Amino acid sequence: MASPLSCDASDLAPLLGGAANSTAAAAFLCSRFSAISNKFVDTSYAVDNTYLLFSAYLVFAMQLGFAMLCAGSVRAKNTMNIMLTNVLDAAAGGISYYLFGFAFAFGSSSNGFVGHHFFGLKEYPSPAGDYSFFLYQWAFAIAAAGITSGSIAERTQFIAYLIYSSFLTGFVYPIASHWFWSGDGWASPTRTNDDLLFGSGAIDFAGSGVVHMVGGIAGLWGALIEGPRIGRFDHAGRSIALRGHSASLVVLGSFLLWFGWYGFNPGSFLTILKTYGTSGDYYGQWSAVGRTAVTTTLAGCTAALTTLFGKRLLAGHWNVTDVCNGLLGGFAAITSGCSVVEPWAAIVCGFVAAWVLIGCNKLAEKCKYDDPLEAAQLHGGCGAWGLLFTGLFARGLYVDEVYGGRGSRPHGLLMGGGGRLLAAQVIQILVICGWVTATMGPLFYGLHKLKLLRISSKDEMQGMDLTRHGGFAYAYHDEDDVSMKAYGFMMRKVEPAISSPTSYENAPAV
Repeated sequence: MASPLSCDASDLAPLLGGAANSTAAAAFLCSRFSAISNKFVDTSYAVDNTYLLFSAYLVFAMQLGFAMLCAGSVRAKNTMNIMLTNVLDAAAGGISYYLFGFAFAFGSSSNGFVGHHFFGLKEYPSPAGDYSFFLYQWAFAIAAAGITSGSIAERTQFIAYLIYSSFLTGFVYPIASHWFWSGDGWASPTRTNDDLLFGSGAIDFAGSGVVHMVGGIAGLWGALIEGPRIGRFDHAGRSIALRGHSASLVVLGSFLLWFGWYGFNPGSFLTILKTYGTSGDYYGQWSAVGRTAVTTTLAGCTAALTTLFGKRLLAGHWNVTDVCNGLLGGFAAITSGCSVVEPWAAIVCGFVAAWVLIGCNKLAEKCKYDDPLEAAQLHGGCGAWGLLFTGLFARGLYVDEVYGGRGSRPHGLLMGGGGRLLAAQVIQILVICGWVTATMGPLFYGLHKLKLLRISSKDEMQGMDLTRHGGFAYAYHDEDDVSMKAYGFMMRKVEPAISSPTSYENAPAV
């Protein structure tokens, strides 16, 4: 960072009147100016790193939100299993991202397709970034893995979680993030040379594509190859709801994810102490950070309300789980363009995202596709809509501020910016679909052929908590679980052998 208070003694000495000691006085004053200047530089680094660390902590808190959401969305007999997989995503993902993933993603300079520096954080930190940047990016990587775990819940072997989580966070996700986020990625809008995709680069500010679509499509292939859970569809092909056991945990997880999204989206600026014009003005990057938080909020709120009334019209009742999923769908969609759109446009984003999710769920039901958390529909479908939304509604002024003006930079089609940005967004959707399909599809298929993917029917009926994890998470009553009734296995409350007295008069003396 350049010194804002540079001083040269030879320039200052003549201004001191030519006194005998003017040179020494000028040198002394300049040394004081330099010391003050260095303090300002140190403070700016500290402010930006503190902001990024705080954002990383918020994004990591989303892992707790994923855990609660997943736990509430599965049946009680699989609670310990799904909670353990969420812990595993963070732990295994941390090691693989440290060893390989971060280097593949941000190991500049590269050939535009894959990084090749900073393996095991060697020669790091550097002018390219500090430890806070690594921590922040790791939190994003494990979020992608957490999305996938929801799609294949309740029927997947534990060893498969270990393998896919390490592979996704150490290779698949980092390569995608390098293409669209790294300073020299072939489709990145921050590419350091002028050879941008369609003169624009694909704008995916916080990861509707890089995080949500990657995790959602990976989960799609895992769930397709495994097949639906036992009892999810009857012999006639009709859908049977296998409801999660705790709406309370679903709501808790959704609020934790909402809270963490304020680190996910606004935190993706990476710095906050930056002006957009004349120094001393009230408007700067700190304003863009606030605007991003507002657009994130409005998209989620709109999607939640749209889902509430939409599902009421379609299903005839108010469903809190559906509303929570709609809320998260709105957040997943706005994540791409949150920094470059107006607040009113975020409302459009959330409204459409809700219907995208409802439509994807209808399609999944028709295709007999089973995803306990609707993760592929929510993160994959709404993430793809978010990329298209950015190509339509990105405002030119905000694009120039966030990504650096290059004359007349391409922006949203409906905002008068032409179709080049939208074309780049379509390319990103196609590339991510192809990349994840080409990597995660064969991985899940190989695990399936090696019989390492799906658990046995008996284990699935009894629940993985009992058969794989040593016991149930808590005592529960699963009378509504059709699949367990079919196999004659049922957990019921243990009632006392002698009924309690109905009044104090009949109670035995103590």
